[in-house]
Amino acid sequence: MPYIEQVPPEDATGQTKREYESAIRRAGRIWNIVAIQSQNGAIMRDSMRMYASTMFAESPLSRVQREMIAVVTSQANDCHY
Repeated sequence: MPYIEQVPPEDATGQTKREYESAIRRAGRIWNIVAIQSQNGAIMRDSMRMYASTMFAESPLSRVQREMIAVVTSQANDCHY
């Protein structure tokens, strides 16, 4: 299995630290899907912005439909996220 080195929250600085803090406020913890991006805080920030736009911005799809698409896509990719 591939391994991606992650920056532990206690060692995070700059943008990575800010994104970790935001993740904790948003979800109460830092999920692995966020932590694997910790080597580059700007990428982590942009990824979370894209996720927020995809899931929460105005759309012809309902929130439930977007969640269903995410679940089906994850299942098809054998991904537990």
